[in-house]
Amino acid sequence: MTSLILASASPRRRELLEQAGIEYIVDPAGIDESEVPGETPEQHVVRLALAKAFAVALKYGEGLVLGADTVVVVDGEILGKPVDAEDAARMLKSLSGRTHTVLTGIALVDAKGGSARSAVESTEVVFSGMSDKDIEDYINTGEPMDKAGAYGIQGRAAIFVEKVEGCFFNVVGLPLSRLQRLLKEFPA
Repeated sequence: MTSLILASASPRRRELLEQAGIEYIVDPAGIDESEVPGETPEQHVVRLALAKAFAVALKYGEGLVLGADTVVVVDGEILGKPVDAEDAARMLKSLSGRTHTVLTGIALVDAKGGSARSAVESTEVVFSGMSDKDIEDYINTGEPMDKAGAYGIQGRAAIFVEKVEGCFFNVVGLPLSRLQRLLKEFPA
């Protein structure tokens, strides 16, 4: 297989690729991740995944570029990464005692030919109720600050997760099974 170029600085995505035994190099895309009015959460994550992959593919003559974007959705609102502790608290309060959806858009772009494939993975996560102190203590760990929805399922927030329906790795930030299926659509 041609080399994989990860258009993301996410340490979690790197860890998942390593766990799956997929060789890659990292070249993060610096794109505007703002929402577009009228866009569904699914359209949002796919658009950003494709934009990241295409932006990085322009710098290479060959290889497959992987772009990904993960968001948490509750009540139709996209929860990206919190801007500060107050924003993280707001997000965590909205998730407390409820079910939410984690969406990851992934895109692969062939840097040589420009062909692209994309997909969206959706996982439902049920959180237990969190007290204000639970939320404050969790925010004080610093863990929520660089994560969609202000939590990392693979970290300390695991104690709040009652149930996961769908791909666990999607919630971490990269649905490995879906990625493997997309990789198979490109010639070796």
